[in-house]
Amino acid sequence: MTTGATPPLAPQRSRARTFLPLAVAAWLVLEIWLLTVVADAAGGLTVFALLVGGIVLGAAVVKRAGRRAFRNLTSTFQQAQAAAQTGTVPQAPERAGAEDRNGFLMLGGMLLMLPGLISDVLGLLLLIPPVRSVLGRYADRAAERRMAAAPPGSLQDAFQQARIHRPDGKVVQGEVIREDAAQGARRADEPRPPLLP
Repeated sequence: MTTGATPPLAPQRSRARTFLPLAVAAWLVLEIWLLTVVADAAGGLTVFALLVGGIVLGAAVVKRAGRRAFRNLTSTFQQAQAAAQTGTVPQAPERAGAEDRNGFLMLGGMLLMLPGLISDVLGLLLLIPPVRSVLGRYADRAAERRMAAAPPGSLQDAFQQARIHRPDGKVVQGEVIREDAAQGARRADEPRPPLLP
């Protein structure tokens, strides 16, 4: 039985959702194939030692990056607390972990912990500071491009508002009272006036 209404269009599937499962499957097949090739050439014990060494090194890298991130976070809180107690404007937080791209360092450690030789090579590449620096600059530019291209009223506005810094660092809470607003109660069927900035 048809009602004459047009059926809703199915949402378009993005390319990432289409190709990501295929890419992951191809990566897993390639990792397994490479492990068997290396095991045939060097022996199973060598492959096992490589995998265990990658897990141990990756855990050490993740632990170090986590400690550095925690240290940066606590120093930022301590600076903000000291500034609040003295009544001064808090200084811009030091980005001690930003020069060495702490997030990419942690990603490198996690890739080392994954079993496989390709992930180990990618993890070792992320341990090199110039590689992390180049990838970090590229990620910063990509994020800026996406934020600039985002339509108004999206998450981009929230990020832009979060970047606004008051000169004195103070926030004044208040309430806006419009003088030109109609006085009296509004009828139930009357539309609400629009909110204006």
